[in-house]
Amino acid sequence: MNQKERMHKNLPYKAWLDGLAEERLECKKKIYEYNHLPPERWGERTDLIKNILGSTGENIHIEEPFRCDYGSNIEVGENFFANYNLTVLDVGKVTIGDNVQIAPNVSIYTAGHPVHPDSRNSGYEYGIDISIGDNVWIGGSTCILPGVHIGNNVVIGAGSVVTKDIPDNVIAVGNPCRVIREITEEDRKYYYKDKEFDVEDYR
Repeated sequence: MNQKERMHKNLPYKAWLDGLAEERLECKKKIYEYNHLPPERWGERTDLIKNILGSTGENIHIEEPFRCDYGSNIEVGENFFANYNLTVLDVGKVTIGDNVQIAPNVSIYTAGHPVHPDSRNSGYEYGIDISIGDNVWIGGSTCILPGVHIGNNVVIGAGSVVTKDIPDNVIAVGNPCRVIREITEEDRKYYYKDKEFDVEDYR
């Protein structure tokens, strides 16, 4: 098993061997083009980002700047939106569902290193897959760590560090991120805290 195969199996691997460094370089070239696209060429963005990511829905929008390692290990669903400064270390696979919104300065890290210094200095690192369900809103400056699964219909509060799985239909926040409550039908009529919609077409 070569180092790329080891990486894809979430096993310890060496990132400079078996063509991995070259793949990252090619991804950097594509990201450079995407991040430096002049505003008047806005219509080209969708094609460029689809050429970076492994798979996407039809409707996708990622504000520049955007950073990732490989791109090919990222799958996003329909109606994906990410605001400025999304960073995805996609050593492991990152799978994101439909209707996901990501606020500015969010980091998704599948990558990690051994805790013991001797093991870490050996050059081995790892990537553990991350998955995010449908209808999820990730608040600004959130950090999602290796191996985490975030369920459907979840809101992650701003500034959270998500170290463990988050179940469906909850609001979770903090460092480490914890569930604070379920999302209920009562929440439907509010747009912010206790402020109710003054229109009817939000339903």
